Amino acid sequence: MIDLKLLQKDFETVSKRLTRKGVSTELLEGLKVKNEELKKAKAAYETLQALQNSMSKEFGVYKREGKEISELKAKVDANKIEIAKALEVQRKKQEELEKIAMSIPNMPDDNVPDGEDEEDNVEIKKVLTPREFSFEPKEHWELATQNGWIDFERGVKLATSRFSVGFGMGARLERALINFMLDFNRKRGFAEVSVPALVNAQALEGTGQLPKFEDDLYKTQDGLYLIPTAEVPVTNLYQDEILKESELPIKMTAYTSCFRKEAGAAGRDTRGIIRQHQFHKVELVSITKPQDSDKVFDEMVACASDLLTALELPHRLVTLCTGDLGFSAAKTIDLEVWLPGQNTYREISSVSNTRDFQARRAKIRYKNGKKNEFVNTLNGSSLAVGRTMVAIMENFQNEDGTIDIPEALKQYL
Repeated sequence: MIDLKLLQKDFETVSKRLTRKGVSTELLEGLKVKNEELKKAKAAYETLQALQNSMSKEFGVYKREGKEISELKAKVDANKIEIAKALEVQRKKQEELEKIAMSIPNMPDDNVPDGEDEEDNVEIKKVLTPREFSFEPKEHWELATQNGWIDFERGVKLATSRFSVGFGMGARLERALINFMLDFNRKRGFAEVSVPALVNAQALEGTGQLPKFEDDLYKTQDGLYLIPTAEVPVTNLYQDEILKESELPIKMTAYTSCFRKEAGAAGRDTRGIIRQHQFHKVELVSITKPQDSDKVFDEMVACASDLLTALELPHRLVTLCTGDLGFSAAKTIDLEVWLPGQNTYREISSVSNTRDFQARRAKIRYKNGKKNEFVNTLNGSSLAVGRTMVAIMENFQNEDGTIDIPEALKQYL
């Protein structure tokens, strides 16, 4: 959640930063109205409270001097009633402001480039040179079917479209990738954790998926949700806690299945396993002091990039523009892997710094001297397992359709 104190202190600056991220004038005006109403409610309460303090002092003087206090007592009692009413008005106005604020995205960092969509993202660098093929490279769904690695039709039979079944080497490669990624991340200082695949609404509110993205989530009959990413349970491990400064940074990695309805992606990547309703992912999550979050962000980007390099997969790093930035992110670097079958780079990881946005929603703080301050939270894919399989199939294919295995994975197979 955005900093409401900063909003009340400097609405114009906050408004300008949110406008860069595409927040509508209508929503900002609604935010401004509720903000002004809360300020007035607070002022009214403080005026009544000051009057109460003044009358209480006067009441003490009257008693010491033996003056008649009945009239003053009646005023004090009446003012107490007004204070209670004013406090309730303030509470309601605070609640109304927070309700709107929960639907407001995070403010982008100042150095995030302006832009409308992915076409305006800025390439940072390319890593490894794509292989030159002496034949026309096939796309991954052809290779997966030819080698018997993935069965798309049986996935549909078991569930619906955008589900698939791994067979033989396809299933083994998926498991090998998960183990390789977790081991790689652990060696880079990220402690492995295992978390539930179901979470409550409070956890999803904490990381920003609710209330805005409920249509993309699978909800169970008892009110729990299947996780869209391990970011949700791993970040919320420290929900409503005050951490010791000495504990930070906390750096974690987790493997989970992820579940998304992809409600806003109709017609996109319908073939293959680029965009599935259920997929596997290894995630990085860090919880840091604000002054350390940029350093940890760079470490997470480097970890994901080095993992791709270890798998001999050409890729590039891209800074997302304001129009392509996620709801909770203040800054994001995407890693896009080269897919020769599609002759293009495709996203395989997003590493985001949310600053204190998620920490405010999830109430994750740390003890900074005598004060409790909000931490910064960061998350990133390391990596999306299915998309990594796609990249291996397309980059390591042979002319006869067989697929070689990257050297780094052989010990896992």
